[in-house]
Amino acid sequence: MLSMTQIKDIRKMYFEEGKNINQIARETGYDRKTVKKYLDKDDWNKDQSKVREKTTFPKLDPYKPDIDAWLSEDKRTRRKQRHTAKRIYERLLEKYKDDFGCSYRTVAGYVAVKKKEIFGKNKGFLPLEHIPGEAQVDFGDADFYEKGKLYSGKYLNLSFPYSNKGYIQVFKGENQECLFEGLKTIFEHIGGVPPRIWFDNASTMVTKVMKNGERTLTDDFLRFMEHYRFEAAFCNVGAGHEKGNVENKVGYHRRNMLVPVPRFESISKFNKELLLQCEEDAKREHYRKERTIEELYKDDAASLLELPRVAFDTSKYINVKTNGYGKFLINNGLHEYSVAPKYANTYVLVRLTAFEVIVLDENYREIVRHDRLYGDHKQQSMQWLPYLNQLARCPGALKYTGIYQMLPQPVKEYLEDLSKQDKGKVLKAIANLTQKSSFEKAVETVSTALSYGAADIDSLINLHSRLHEKVLQLEPVRLPDHIPQLKRYEPNFMVYDESLKKAGVDGC
Repeated sequence: MLSMTQIKDIRKMYFEEGKNINQIARETGYDRKTVKKYLDKDDWNKDQSKVREKTTFPKLDPYKPDIDAWLSEDKRTRRKQRHTAKRIYERLLEKYKDDFGCSYRTVAGYVAVKKKEIFGKNKGFLPLEHIPGEAQVDFGDADFYEKGKLYSGKYLNLSFPYSNKGYIQVFKGENQECLFEGLKTIFEHIGGVPPRIWFDNASTMVTKVMKNGERTLTDDFLRFMEHYRFEAAFCNVGAGHEKGNVENKVGYHRRNMLVPVPRFESISKFNKELLLQCEEDAKREHYRKERTIEELYKDDAASLLELPRVAFDTSKYINVKTNGYGKFLINNGLHEYSVAPKYANTYVLVRLTAFEVIVLDENYREIVRHDRLYGDHKQQSMQWLPYLNQLARCPGALKYTGIYQMLPQPVKEYLEDLSKQDKGKVLKAIANLTQKSSFEKAVETVSTALSYGAADIDSLINLHSRLHEKVLQLEPVRLPDHIPQLKRYEPNFMVYDESLKKAGVDGC
């Protein structure tokens, strides 16, 4: 039953604003019969209250354990990334398929009972008309797992208010490189650039907001704008709702594409899959216009600017000085990255992308590459291969370098009783195993070798193969039918005995 405020709004839309029943039903989401019922109602005396029976939803009994488990898991996730009734209904359909015979209304009722304490009232905003091709951009917060590790990340949203089509890209942080990389990827996917894009006043773009509303933009953002030739528009400070379409799209993308919390091996591959999901999502009907989103998007696409002929480098380049161990710090000293002993106490050029930190030499050749670290706590990324190669060449100085103290305990213990020559060989072997798989797997191999008391290189290599390499299982070779099968040979030992007798030896 609708509240009196909702009923009054319906009657106002009909009797004062002149809207018909179909328009009211589309804008409010109520059924046409419900709208007509309250328009035709004459008796407004208050109905007598009835004793409400407890709603138990018995048809959902076989599925309640799943629903309860999903909602319980939501307690450990972000509030905006929790299941909606619609998402739970979709997951039940996916899991049970034709065996699931409950309606969405039943599921929604049960979910409302289970989580009504976290439901709030929706705020309404006046609809705005937008021209085709105009876009809005915003970031949202979302958790995800990459290679089993949990990240509290971000996701970039670009939406077209005219058609309500949107795109999403996931990142581990929100910085200039992520903004540029996300927009560039979306531009290339759709084959064009929106002529006008709305943003908030993030520091990645805006350095200062003047009293007259003008803004001082960062040089890098200005270069990005000029390269793609779009016009940037900015909301008033503290008025993010002015780009309400993308604000809604942030929530829609989270509920429909990031619930349950995503798990993947490669963030780049996952982002490609998200773009395909966005294309599939556009096949649904527009919430207000009587056409599909994809049909309306044709007008958006027709208004796009052409892509530039030259690709834009979304990286940032900085010069940093390394310490005595050949390491450097960025992000206010929170994140530490290794280079190589050769580059200790010197300046190196660092290329920062949304996903990687790449160290370059004076000829712009790559020295080492790291996955980029994100977060407001101290972290370090260590690429051991350059250090192992250096130590292998000078094993005699091993204990007198700070690098030795940085080695994991199993490696130091393994090297403890070896000769100078053997230390060099073992370090070279560990370097080869690191290059073959990873330093972590090489250290695991060393730990296993210690438990077996195996101190030779061959044992290390064999152990690593057994622990970390997949053994190729080959099918038995089957000979063609035209090749004759060999008969099994049965040896005749009597002939052998006769030969021995001739030699003067008795057979046994």
